[in-house]
Amino acid sequence: MDYVTLGKTNITVNKNGFGALPIQRISQKDAVKLIRKAYQAGITFFDTARFYTDSEEKLGEALEGIREKVYLATKTAAVTAEEFWKQLEISLHNLKTDYIDIYQFHNPAFCPKPGDGTGLYEAMSEAKAQGKIRHIGITNHRLAVAKEAVASGLYETLQFPFCYLASKQDLDLVQACKDAGMGFLAMKALSGGLITNSKAAYAFESQFDHVLPIWGVQRESELDEFISYIENPPKMTEELSQFIENDRKELSGDFCRGCGYCMPCPVGIEINNCARMSLLLRRSPSALQLTPEVQAKMKKIENCLHCNQCKKKCPYGLDTPALLEKNYADYKRVVAGEISVETK
Repeated sequence: MDYVTLGKTNITVNKNGFGALPIQRISQKDAVKLIRKAYQAGITFFDTARFYTDSEEKLGEALEGIREKVYLATKTAAVTAEEFWKQLEISLHNLKTDYIDIYQFHNPAFCPKPGDGTGLYEAMSEAKAQGKIRHIGITNHRLAVAKEAVASGLYETLQFPFCYLASKQDLDLVQACKDAGMGFLAMKALSGGLITNSKAAYAFESQFDHVLPIWGVQRESELDEFISYIENPPKMTEELSQFIENDRKELSGDFCRGCGYCMPCPVGIEINNCARMSLLLRRSPSALQLTPEVQAKMKKIENCLHCNQCKKKCPYGLDTPALLEKNYADYKRVVAGEISVETK
């Protein structure tokens, strides 16, 4: 069994964090069942956000009565101190708790610091002094902001995208966190669904003893895979290493990670899926992407205003409108039967 201690927080858990973003998409009953099964199997770290619609409420119901036996991390997207306190109280209410183990600034465009004029970090510090939160964290998709957060010494944890498609700069950031005694929470460990081999994904993360991957779980079959890794954690083998190398070659260059920070689109385009449809067609069962519902979503690309708002908001600097056009052209050819796709 692999364990991870998150920096100086003294939070020690097995190397399977439960990412509660996807449970927004399932019913309350199914979500509660999934969360309780995860806990009963030995998963004790649960990560959510105020931004994830009813995710906090589902966790609150599922973990009622066992609160002291788990760790809860959630996030605030507040931009003012007043909003910070409102969101914190809502999160505490939804999670049915009087404290949050790790409270994180949710992907801010800058690194909140004392005296920066926003009052955000001061509010976070006061919440910790009051015992409403135990540890201060930050999440981001921007490398520059993440680096600044590590260098500041103000944060106990950093949550950042980290999977086997990581760049050298990403790897350097992970090492910087270890050197600074910060906990590292790996989001997008499956790259938003583009990585389909969970064993390879886990084996990669297992090479970093201070990194806790947050697996986004929506289906019981997905959860079962990670539960099986608690007692039998996959280790890097030559076969898995070669698989990862092949994936790196296929997914090199610019591709949409599906983070969703480009949303919402003024004409309703589901950018975070439509802009990576070509990869989804080839890396998951293609029938799932060829339904009438998905075809209708892709057709909305025709209504693109070319306002470039999505391009401006992309934390990876992608030319999102161009990606949408490219993926739509490919998608129409697949639908028309002009080309076929093979999935892994």
